[in-house]
Order: sequence, then C-alpha cells, then structure tokens
Amino acid sequence: MVIEFYLAAVIVLIAFAVFALMVGVSNDAANFLNSSLGSKVAPRHIIMIIASLGILVGVTSSSGMMEVARKGIFHPQLFTMPELLMIFLSVMLADVILLDTFNTYGLPTSTTVSIVFELLGAAVAISIFKIISTDGNLRALGEYINTAKAMMIIFGILLSIVAAFFSGALVQFITRLIFSFDYMPRLKRYGAVWAGMAMASIIYFMLVKGSKGASFISPEMVIMIKDSAWTIMFYAFIFSAVIFQILLFLKVNILKPLVLIGTFALAMAFAANDLVNFIGVPLAGLTSYQTAVATDNPLTVSMAALSAKIHTDTYLLLIAGLVMVITLWVSRKARTVSETEVRLGRQDEGIERFESAPISRMIVRTWLRGAEAVIHIVPKSIRAKLGNRLDSASYNNSSSVMEGQRFDLIRASVNMMVASAIISFATSLKLPLSTTYVTFTVAMGTSFADGAWGRDSAVYRITGVLTVIGGWFMTAISAFIIAFIMAAAIFYSKMYAIPVLLVINGIIIWKNHKKHQQRTSVMHHDKIFNLKKIKDVPAS
Repeated sequence: MVIEFYLAAVIVLIAFAVFALMVGVSNDAANFLNSSLGSKVAPRHIIMIIASLGILVGVTSSSGMMEVARKGIFHPQLFTMPELLMIFLSVMLADVILLDTFNTYGLPTSTTVSIVFELLGAAVAISIFKIISTDGNLRALGEYINTAKAMMIIFGILLSIVAAFFSGALVQFITRLIFSFDYMPRLKRYGAVWAGMAMASIIYFMLVKGSKGASFISPEMVIMIKDSAWTIMFYAFIFSAVIFQILLFLKVNILKPLVLIGTFALAMAFAANDLVNFIGVPLAGLTSYQTAVATDNPLTVSMAALSAKIHTDTYLLLIAGLVMVITLWVSRKARTVSETEVRLGRQDEGIERFESAPISRMIVRTWLRGAEAVIHIVPKSIRAKLGNRLDSASYNNSSSVMEGQRFDLIRASVNMMVASAIISFATSLKLPLSTTYVTFTVAMGTSFADGAWGRDSAVYRITGVLTVIGGWFMTAISAFIIAFIMAAAIFYSKMYAIPVLLVINGIIIWKNHKKHQQRTSVMHHDKIFNLKKIKDVPAS
C-alpha cells in the first residue's frame, strides 16, 4: 500500500510536468520570438512555424538539466526514494506557482534559475530535517548539497547580465555606424560580408548547443565538431557570404532569412536547454521510483544509481516538444510576456507601460551629464559624421522601415547574432547562464545603442528594465523560499499535505488566470482609447 502511495506521487509529478511545460513556454517564448515579431520579418504564422520546427529539433538535443535535476544540486546517494520524491514534488509545486505568476504580469524570468533554486531550497529543507532527526549536526549539510554548483550558477547569471547588455550595445553601435538607419543602399555593398559573419556565429551556436546532447549524434562526432569549431565557422562564413551575395544580386532582403534562421536557432536552444527543465525533475522522480522498487528495500535503499548517466528516451522528448509547440500557438500569456520586451525596446515613442521612478531619473541625469562631457571632447567634424549615421530621428523616414515595425531588421539580426555568440561562448567554457537573461539584456543593449531610449521615454524604459531585472533576483529568492516551505510541509506531514498543496496551487493559478484576463481587458481598452486620442488630435 505504501509503494502505491509513492506511485501516485510519481503520477502527480508527471501531470505537473505537462503543466510546467505550458507555463514555461508562456514565459520563454519571448526569448526566440521577440526579434522576429518586433521587426515584422514575416507574417506571425510563418514565424511561429519556424519557431515550432526549432523546438521539435531542439528537444532531441535536450540533456543539460536532466543531470542537474538528478545530481547537480544535491548528492542523491545520501537520500532515499521517499526523500527524493518529497524534493521533486516541492520543486514542481513551487515552480508552477512562480512561473505562472510572472507570466500573469508579463515579466520574463528564467526557467533555469527558478528550477535550480527550487531544487536547492527543497534539498536544503529535506537535508536539514533529515540531519535534525539523526545526529542534529547541521555542519553536515555541506555533504548533502552541491554548493560549488550553486555558486557557479549565481556567478554565471551576474556575469551574463552585464556582458549581454554591453556586448549588445557595442555591436549595435558599430553596426549602425556601418549601415545607418536607412540601411538598404549600404546593405547592397557590404551586407553579404556582415550577414556571413552573423550566419557563422549562429551556425556555431547551433552546433555547440545542439550537438552536445543530441540523441542522434555520437560522442565521437561531438568531439570532432568541438575540435573543428573554428574551421566550421570559417567555411560557414565563406559559404554564407557567397549565398547572401547571390541573393543581393536577385534583390532579396538578406536580413529576413538571417533573422528567421536566428529564430530557429534560439528556439532550438530553448527546447534543448530550458524547457526540458520541467521534464527533468519528473523524470528524475520516475527514475528514482523505478530504481527503488527493483530492490528488496525500496523505502530505505540509497539512490546512488541517480549519479550515473541515464539516457532519456527520444519519444518522451518529442512528446514534450509537441506540448511546447501547442502551447506556443495557443498561449495568451506568451504574447503578454513578449509584448513587455518588445515595448521596452521599440524605436518609436508612445504610451509607456511603466511609470517614472526616482532611480530611473537619477540614471538618466547621470548619463546625460557624462554623454555631454564626452561629446565636447570629440572633434566637430567627427561628431557631424557620427550624428548623420546615428540619427534615430531618421528612423521613421527610412525606406527600410516597414509598417508596424517596433524596430528594424538590422537590430533584430544583431539581437540574434550577439545572443547566439554569448550563449555559445559561455557553453564552451561550461559557464551556466540563462537564455532569458541573455536575450533580454542583449535586446535592451541594442535598443539603448539605437537611441530608442529618448529623453522623454528613457526614464520609463529604465524603470521597466529595472523592474524585470529586479524580478530576476526575486525569482531566485522566491523559488528557494517557496520550495523550502513546500518541502517542510510535505516532510512533516509524511506527504499527506500534498492534496492540500495541490488545492492551494489550483486556487493561485485560477486567481492568476482571472487577473491576467482583467489586465488584458484593461490593456486592450487603453490601446483603443489611445488610438482614438491620437486620431482626434488635429494635424499641424
């Protein structure tokens, strides 16, 4: 009877995996959709089809968080199957609440960070309670928790935020100097070389991120790809530059296929490294149950078997991929999260979502003073040339701008290229980071370099950016605390608190759903009101 009880717990975990995949897509769709949607590179359904294909390819390369869920944060050999199920159930209960709440308010956050800190919080709780019930010496906590891994993740997060913003701003500044806002005439001259470099970066990104965990690529092939990385990039650059030059002769806008390929690549990385977070924990629970029941003492046997490398069946990954794709097409919350980043990075002025804050005004004043001091040092002739190339006021008059664009294809392609390069480089160094954090801060860096944060809008945009970044740090803290509390309730109730916690989760999710409906209705009303207000203003 007891074993059947734990089987029911595993079934609950698997059910949560489906729901967690849904809320995860709603949050992380912004990572790979925003550059395409914001630049209007293609009709929405074309963008969605390409992203869906990227997801389905990416799930076959998913391995990263599978290992973290089983042994990355804690040492499984020191736990039993019931204890691990307590940890995994606490993680999934906390994860669904946390991500659904962020999605409701349209704030992008990191699925990787949330699940890592939930694992940490739940594992710390169960470890402490287990130690107290035995010898009571809490100094032994370090034996249960992989603290080095946790600190490495925190370091990677902080480093990626800073590096992504400044890299995005620098590359966009240089790119805009080359092409200006009216980029089509210059694109015909040296666009093929630039696009070839961007394509080489994206291809390298796909190889590094995709081959490492691909179920259809042998370990020998992975090593060969890694050893030949620079050669592959060189030939990718030459081949891509030639193809793009031919397309230019045929009068094709080469930035469109470049952005769409980048969308595919980021969607692939998302599926391979982020959303598998949510099936990693339930599958670890299933593995621990199967390992335990195969022994004579299923309730007390050590879970050391989870330390070994375990292969995940491809059909399970493809089922997860289908759930992701369906959610991508039907989720309204995914559109809300995407809209937050697109509006913060849009080139034109308009109604701002966030209010002005004292710290935002202070940052703007400090920046303006510093910029004025630097401008006076630069000779007038150079200032004039730079001003012509970087004049963001010419954006709306540019022949390159399409109707409904929030920003142009130049910036969209830079977003893709820089995000791909940073994630690939960090992966090669085995530095953990969040694709959400990288793609968002790169987008903010490129919009900053493009002068999208004008004098009138800068304080509101900075408030929005600080709100999102503040939410990232709250993700880690909240994930740890909520998972810790869940684990405490489950441990001391001998898992009988699970039905109560499920009801509480259901109530919170329902309230979030109603809140999102209200917010969507208000935003739609405000949009109609503002459009009517603009139309009523007489032309000068």
